[in-house]
Amino acid sequence: MTSVATPFPTLRAVTRPFDPPADLLEARAPDGFAWLHDHAGFVTSGVAARVDVDEVEVALAGVDVDDPLVWPGTGPLAVGALAFDGRRASSLVIPRVVVGRDAAGRGWVTEIGDEPARLRVPVAAEEPTRWQVDSRTDRRRWQTMVGAALHAIERGELDKVVLARAVHIEADVDFAVSGVLARLRERQPGCFVHSVDGLIGASPELLVRRVGTGVESRPLAGTVRAGNGASAALRGSTKDIHEHRLVVDGVVDALAPACVELAVPDEPSAVSFSSVVHLATLVRGSLREPALSALSLARQLHPTAAVAGSPCAAALDVIADLELEDRGRYAAPVGWVDGRGDGEWAVALRGAELEGRRAVLWAGAGIVAGSEPDAEWAETQAKLEPMLHTLVCP
Repeated sequence: MTSVATPFPTLRAVTRPFDPPADLLEARAPDGFAWLHDHAGFVTSGVAARVDVDEVEVALAGVDVDDPLVWPGTGPLAVGALAFDGRRASSLVIPRVVVGRDAAGRGWVTEIGDEPARLRVPVAAEEPTRWQVDSRTDRRRWQTMVGAALHAIERGELDKVVLARAVHIEADVDFAVSGVLARLRERQPGCFVHSVDGLIGASPELLVRRVGTGVESRPLAGTVRAGNGASAALRGSTKDIHEHRLVVDGVVDALAPACVELAVPDEPSAVSFSSVVHLATLVRGSLREPALSALSLARQLHPTAAVAGSPCAAALDVIADLELEDRGRYAAPVGWVDGRGDGEWAVALRGAELEGRRAVLWAGAGIVAGSEPDAEWAETQAKLEPMLHTLVCP
């Protein structure tokens, strides 16, 4: 990264122990960031600075820090989501106030600026009661897309491509973000529930976590609808094992240059969520010094074969040719990095872009040799269900 003088030399971050509310969402500003994983996480309010993604690490290093806790996530943070297309400009926010709780139950507050932290009393918002749902990619178009991808695979142009489709919803009133987040947290345990500038979701996929020199990633690829015998069927599927191996190999190749060692299980496990079961592999490693930050690692990993394909460049060309709409922030990194370089980044899946009463949901499926259009359509239906049921809830 090119080194530049930080444009925010006067920022000062003060972190102290704090007893947050039992429901962290009570401390989130209406336009604040939320990052919730099981019983831990944090929420924010206010904007101390908005920083181009290329300058985030320099900006955080320029903040004057008073942080006796030095836990992952304390001190100044940069939070947000990147664009799927890495050629597009992205920025992150350094929040004015962060209220958090870690997995051990320890709470903290970080403040930047002179305004004291104030817990906000939640205001009950009217929820929609009528919805109009429109799938822009119909079954015939999907069959054409998958067919074209399979022909490209047969010609040897690529091994895998992830095709996605969007579903648009329009409600009778604006969607209530706090209610959506609360339902996602309740219904999607084990996922990274997030909210950032209208992007809301519950991602099951850890792109990268860094704590000190420790690094881990849990790529997911290979999917079946949840049900009796689903895990065994998935572990026994040659097609899904092949698809998953392509993703794991790509993650290992991206992390290896930054690590002194990497541990990769020989076989994937099957991980169940509300509507689907995924093959998962937990990759762990130790970073070589000076260790790359969580943000740098996330950018180095994105896009994985789980959301683009393999080889990556060829897959991205097929996606650009076949998909009807720009992905925006769908399937891109979402998360946070602190001033020490620690952080967590998930893949923005199982979510929606909300704007007032409108929502756009996305779901994709990995196409490899042997893929069948109807089966891949059903996979996208299963992946859409968690967010669809969260938004459309009569």
